[in-house]
Amino acid sequence: MTIDAVPAAPLAEWFRTAVPGVADGPLTVTRISGGHSNLTYRIADEAGSTWALRRPPTGMVLATAHDMGREWRFITALAPTPVPVAEPVALCTDADVIGAEFYVMGFVEGDVLGDEESGHRLAPDARRAAGLDAIDVLADLHAVDPDEVGLSDLRRPGSYLERQLRRWHRQVHASAVPDLDVVDAVHDRLAERAAALPPSDVRIAHGDFRLGNLAVGPDGTVRSVFDWELATLGDPLADLGWIIASWGRPGDRVPATLSGPSLVDGWADREELVARYAERSGRDVSDLDFYVAFARWRSACIGAGVYSRYAGGVMGDDHRDDLAVRLQVIRTQAAAALEALDG
Repeated sequence: MTIDAVPAAPLAEWFRTAVPGVADGPLTVTRISGGHSNLTYRIADEAGSTWALRRPPTGMVLATAHDMGREWRFITALAPTPVPVAEPVALCTDADVIGAEFYVMGFVEGDVLGDEESGHRLAPDARRAAGLDAIDVLADLHAVDPDEVGLSDLRRPGSYLERQLRRWHRQVHASAVPDLDVVDAVHDRLAERAAALPPSDVRIAHGDFRLGNLAVGPDGTVRSVFDWELATLGDPLADLGWIIASWGRPGDRVPATLSGPSLVDGWADREELVARYAERSGRDVSDLDFYVAFARWRSACIGAGVYSRYAGGVMGDDHRDDLAVRLQVIRTQAAAALEALDG
């Protein structure tokens, strides 16, 4: 049975009471992204006004993920800051309206560059600018004091890196991946190295900061940062390591964690992005090899969860032939993490 993730009629009734300026009449609901992540929809009224709606996925999800109220807190906290986020409009905590909690934000026009082919959509002279502006936005995000924007209660005792290592190690061992020897070896090396790192300041860590979660204008300017479902308070360099690990370039010997737009000619090189972040943030990036290794290892752990869903038939039988490829990707990223740690 197909689930109507955003039924238009009850949504329109709720809109009339919660969203200022909505026109009378039905709403048009169009899905614009989704998958294993939270789902995003474009909502339009008969007057042509548009919004974006975020709700959890309808299938198999992690118990601690997909908290709409948490996403909402981050975008409302960041709305008055220099960090570009969509305008927060309304949060609905009544799951009876559409079958799940959701929130509505302003619709931001822009190109979301999520794969290699999309790297061609920006003009060559805007590609380098887009990468550098993404790094500037990341530095602006990490300049925000979470206490000053009302997020102090999200602070947790202990080490962010230790919590992350423990969480992902536990989840990868709950997966269906048959051989975790390299993943375990990387975990142990990361844990040892993390304990020796200097203490990090606590900042807002997006958790999945990359071009595929940004809306970019034709000139390369970042117009909005999306997908705050993994955001937390933690080590800001984890975000830098994540975007660098995903920033593939033509001729790379080791593949990036994702096949993204930076694989196309004209985008900035990783070294330029790192130098830009160090200049803008004032942070010491001399231990970035650790954070890149951590990003690759975490990517392998996330891939193990996806592999398990395919192996268990949750994603349908059409993709079961991809299991060997997915397993190889996990092993490649784990091995690359080990190599990064070895320097």
